Amino acid sequence: MRSAITLAAVLVLALLAGCEQLGIESAGAVAGRREAEGKAIGGACRHAGRAIEDCYTLNRKSDKGAVFAGWREMNDYMRENKIEVVAPVLPPPGAAASAPKATASADGEADDEADAKSAKTASAKGHDAKRH
Repeated sequence: MRSAITLAAVLVLALLAGCEQLGIESAGAVAGRREAEGKAIGGACRHAGRAIEDCYTLNRKSDKGAVFAGWREMNDYMRENKIEVVAPVLPPPGAAASAPKATASADGEADDEADAKSAKTASAKGHDAKRH
């Protein structure tokens, strides 16, 4: 009887040890992963020349302490090695949706400024017409 209990306990322990292989993470593993992710985000923000406040705004779900630690580490690394900022090419998510769409002219060039001015003028004229 005692050997059956011991055998059952060993089997339960073996199954629990394999939980990570089944995709179940321990709290420590989750915390470590979140911290590493926050540091990576902070480092990437600093490398892209973003202010720490902007980094917090763009990554609200990340741990601020980890983001700051990564940002500070990258800042020190960039200063020591005289590395220049790499400006981001893509706008932050959400900014692309609010930006006016470019239209191609006969030359194939985008004519954003003319479109933006004509849209503002038409909007202002329509707004003034509604008032009077």
